[in-house]
Amino acid sequence: MLASLVLLAQEHTTGTAAEEDSTRFILPHADELIWGSIAFLILFVALWKLAFPKINEMLQDRAAKIRSGLEESEKAKAEAERLQAQYRKQLDEARGEAAKIVEEAKRTGESLRKDIVAKAEQEAQEIMQRARRDVAGEAGRAKQQLQSELVNLSLELATKVIERELAQPDAAKQLVERTIAELASTGNGSSR
Repeated sequence: MLASLVLLAQEHTTGTAAEEDSTRFILPHADELIWGSIAFLILFVALWKLAFPKINEMLQDRAAKIRSGLEESEKAKAEAERLQAQYRKQLDEARGEAAKIVEEAKRTGESLRKDIVAKAEQEAQEIMQRARRDVAGEAGRAKQQLQSELVNLSLELATKVIERELAQPDAAKQLVERTIAELASTGNGSSR
């Protein structure tokens, strides 16, 4: 390309004056073209040696940071998934443990209820047995008191009968009948 520009510049200098005036504003002079090309080459070499390596280094650093960020995000994602799985596992274990505790509490409650009912039934039986013993004891005491009273009345009756019998046999018979009637009416007899 540079060679074609140089040839074009030479033709330009060899051409007619009219052509020279019309193309002069379009094509630069040969010396300007050479100096411009040299300046461009110097600038290009300077950029090639100084700026492009730094730009490439910045681009590589940027790519490395992006790669590193992507790797870290992948690691973070994997760690988050691992933690989520661990959390779900712990949650499932906690739910299972809670279910076991609830089941154990139900069994314990049922056992306590059965124990309380059994103790209540046993206490009720003991109370009934004590009441039966008390009733039997009271009945025995009442029976003894009744027998004692009956003995006293019998002795009294016998005394009166003997006294009357000695005096009058018919009167003794009436006395026994009257005493039996009295005993029956007072409730101390065996008719109750």
